[in-house]
Amino acid sequence: MSTLAEHAENYLTIRRALGFKLVGEGQLLAEFVAFAEKAGQRTIITQLALEWARRPRGGSPNYLSRRLRAVRAFARYLHALDPACEIPPLELLPASKYRPAPYIYRDEEITALMTAASMLRPPLRAATFRTLIGLLACTGLRIGEAIRLDREDFDPASRLLTVRDSKFGKSREVLLHPSTVDALKAYAEIRDRLCPRPKERSFFITTRGTRPCHPTIHQPFRALLDQAGVSHPSPPRRVRIHDLRHSFAVKTLLDWYRDGGDVAAKMPLLSTYMGHVDPAATFWYLSAAPELLALAAERLEQATGGRS
Repeated sequence: MSTLAEHAENYLTIRRALGFKLVGEGQLLAEFVAFAEKAGQRTIITQLALEWARRPRGGSPNYLSRRLRAVRAFARYLHALDPACEIPPLELLPASKYRPAPYIYRDEEITALMTAASMLRPPLRAATFRTLIGLLACTGLRIGEAIRLDREDFDPASRLLTVRDSKFGKSREVLLHPSTVDALKAYAEIRDRLCPRPKERSFFITTRGTRPCHPTIHQPFRALLDQAGVSHPSPPRRVRIHDLRHSFAVKTLLDWYRDGGDVAAKMPLLSTYMGHVDPAATFWYLSAAPELLALAAERLEQATGGRS
């Protein structure tokens, strides 16, 4: 009889073969399986799943819901093989439909973060964090896309980054500003000088010569936020590294509005650049920042001659 861990591995293999990445879900399931096996359970029961999902103290309702949702999806698969498996009801730990407004970094905050990163030790770690923060801020890349970049994905001659196999299995090319190209070239020179024999071909590397992973980025980044004095004005909400992506999108739209261009016509360009599969994900930014709403309302008033 297969163990719960073996069932989980088979489930993830099948889902990933269908094109789902399931990186976060895979980590959550590994944690749940370890928790269940420690409790002596060989299958999923609702009470145990609920107890595990609620374990993180201070976890947001949406995060707790995501934990239980990962188990519920696995339980649906397992129930077909094991009728004793219970599927946690949908009404348990429901996710909020509210999508909070993103935190929009001010330019001076990004500068402060990069300055704080420059003071990290050793020098390779400082260069990696400083360049990574700058790249996220000026391209809107997802953090996962940035740390998956390999050396051959950067083409300085063509001013392009190739983002491969990103969210939903999509790949795209990202055109870079000349100053961004110069910054990446400078980082590559420092990287190769300080770590001439890396263990991996990743563009960004750790001091051990390996590819950065999410924990090695997120935990130090929170310390950099504190050092740079960047905090959310509405505690307990926190500023996230992913908000650099939101900031890029909002600032791009603000520039388009201020320049008087046809924002609606340009939206598909921004969707493509950011790797959005659904254009609605890009249009969401129009309501995500008060200044954007004000500019959109002003543009509408001009178009209608002030008629409401």
